[in-house]
Amino acid sequence: MPVRPQHILHVALAVPVRRCFDYLPGEKFSRQVIKPGTRLQVPFGNTQTRTGILLNVSDKSEVKAERLKPITSIIDEQPILSVADLRLKQWASDYYHHPIGETLFSTLPVLLRQGKSLKRKVDYLWQLSDAGKTIDFDALRRAPNQQAFLQLLRENPEGIPATQPENRKFYSAIKALQEKGLIKRSEYTPVENNSIAMPSPVNLNADQLSAANSIKSHLGKYQQFLLNGVTGSGKTEVYIEIIKQLVSEGKQALVLVPEIGLTPQLINRIKDNVHAKLVVLHSALSDNERLQAWLQARDGIASVVLGTRSAIWTPLKNPGVLIVDEEHDLSYKQQDGFRYSARDVAIMRGKMDETPVVLGSATPSMETLQNVRIGKFKNLRLPSRAGNAVIPSIQIINMRGKRMRDAFSQTLLDAISNEISNKRQVLLFLNRRGFSPLVMCHSCAWVAKCKRCDINMTYHKHNKKLCCHHCGSQSSLPQTCPQCNDDELLQLGHGTERLTETLAEIFPDARIIRIDRDSTRRKDTMQKMLNSINDGQADILIGTQMLAKGHHFPNLSLVGIIDADQGLFSTDFRASERMGQLFIQVSGRAGRVDRQGTVLIQTHYPDHPLLQSLVTQGYNEFAEMLLTERQQTRLPPFSYMALLRAEDYRAEATQYFLQKARAMMLAQTADIEIFGPIPAPMEKRAGRLRYQLLLQCSDRGLLRRQLGPWSRQLETLPSGRKVRWSLDVDPQDML
Repeated sequence: MPVRPQHILHVALAVPVRRCFDYLPGEKFSRQVIKPGTRLQVPFGNTQTRTGILLNVSDKSEVKAERLKPITSIIDEQPILSVADLRLKQWASDYYHHPIGETLFSTLPVLLRQGKSLKRKVDYLWQLSDAGKTIDFDALRRAPNQQAFLQLLRENPEGIPATQPENRKFYSAIKALQEKGLIKRSEYTPVENNSIAMPSPVNLNADQLSAANSIKSHLGKYQQFLLNGVTGSGKTEVYIEIIKQLVSEGKQALVLVPEIGLTPQLINRIKDNVHAKLVVLHSALSDNERLQAWLQARDGIASVVLGTRSAIWTPLKNPGVLIVDEEHDLSYKQQDGFRYSARDVAIMRGKMDETPVVLGSATPSMETLQNVRIGKFKNLRLPSRAGNAVIPSIQIINMRGKRMRDAFSQTLLDAISNEISNKRQVLLFLNRRGFSPLVMCHSCAWVAKCKRCDINMTYHKHNKKLCCHHCGSQSSLPQTCPQCNDDELLQLGHGTERLTETLAEIFPDARIIRIDRDSTRRKDTMQKMLNSINDGQADILIGTQMLAKGHHFPNLSLVGIIDADQGLFSTDFRASERMGQLFIQVSGRAGRVDRQGTVLIQTHYPDHPLLQSLVTQGYNEFAEMLLTERQQTRLPPFSYMALLRAEDYRAEATQYFLQKARAMMLAQTADIEIFGPIPAPMEKRAGRLRYQLLLQCSDRGLLRRQLGPWSRQLETLPSGRKVRWSLDVDPQDML
């Protein structure tokens, strides 16, 4: 059959190459109009069949016509992705220099990647038919269950959900009534809060109202906002006000949060105030739950879509606003595979959809603050806490030369005792889980290290295991030293598990809850713990950064930061920024209602300039100091970076590949600074030796233009096929 030029299909496949593949519709499908965004089954290789997504149709192909194969089948009757969705993902593929097929498929629900059929779960109501409204009940006197169900429908003229559990006892009656034509089944869209009571109003103060009105005045057009509010200032109330306005106009809101643990609290706040369908998207959902939520968002059934990082790719029928809560959080950057920033994608998506983008934070990132400085973002300030709450007082505890009880100074222990006796809650923050981060032989100084990584193993006492927090390796705690056979192994340092044990000894009657990745592994455990805290069933909360942001604990008045020195000294230029953000966020949990809270920071470096700036002048001045330093040293956001990582079991293989990559970039341009190849900060991880090449340029456009052809050349290098490599644009973590 001769090839008709207009029927060359350009299809994206989930394979690690930076191009699409060309196919013919074949005789079977030659008369069908196949639109971009449709899934197809296509032959691949000699025997494989793969699921692909049609990108476009043209009359040209770089492959000779006789070599083009016909597609196997068409999966979807209509495209699953709109033109706008394809445009956004094509941009992301180009900007992050990631293969288009992997980009498309990694952003879809798993069942769609697998080629499963698109089937949205439909909700139904039982309602009275016209005949049912007029029937004489005496005609059914011999069928009491039918009479009873008809009576229920008369009492609920809007209908009764078909899935309502009480319907089970009427199963036979419902079937008989339907056959008689007395009832009918109608499709409907349930809302999340079906309570009779109207949603409780959100009372905004002057600053909140001004911020909300400013955003509402830009609905329907693109504008970037920074909602820059101190912790407890009521950013959520501003979000809700915007969402209510959009729902009334038939538009949709997409709200991103950095972690699953923050979703239940925000869900409840939105449900209490917005009478609309809300769906949630995060990694804890089953494959089918995620698909159903995705479909309801795409089809416009859900008015509010709430999710973590990957939810940014959720298609919306009527987009109205994109909200990124805690925009500074590192969780928004995907650190493996398709390495995108959900915050930055949200900004581009808002531009494409012509919708406002709201970035909320009490501790904005340096990039966002610089965009405010140059006028790209509009800064909306919430300078004070909502209601009667005031900013907590922050005090530094100098631990030099002081007697300690494990990780606690006497000053901190006295403060904890005082709060407990006054029936108030205490939060103790240590961003290190486990019992002890170091196990060492007292005799020969042997240290328990991970055999696969350049890192010490952490001892977890609850299961008597040594664990690597990077590759997941585990081993039993040895009874004697493997090096000298001495039996005195010291467990040095402190993790959240050890803090819990120590405080249980000091305060035996206190109710202690530990929240970290280990204690919240089981489904719904985190929510149960938060409920216990809010119900007053806890006195002391011990946690990692999972507790540092977004949570509202009305009875919490004291925050203790156990070890402030971890973030003061680091080879990563972003470490100071992360430290400041974390300290301000965790401090913000104290005194959020009607009593001023207190924050106590334990440190051996009380005079450190970064710590002093943060404590005495606040985050804004602290951030200004960091921005000045970054500008002087030409570091982001005053320059732009890309990181080429390579790893292999042989160091020489990675170094050789990176040397070749360096030479290729130098041949392209001399306007980009290149550093390396150098070992990664953690040179060995999961058994592989890791090296990297850092590219830096003051012109984002120039860097992007050079990365495109360079990344395609890297794919052709024979040495690149012998190592595992990845390109990270705008890296947030050098580890």
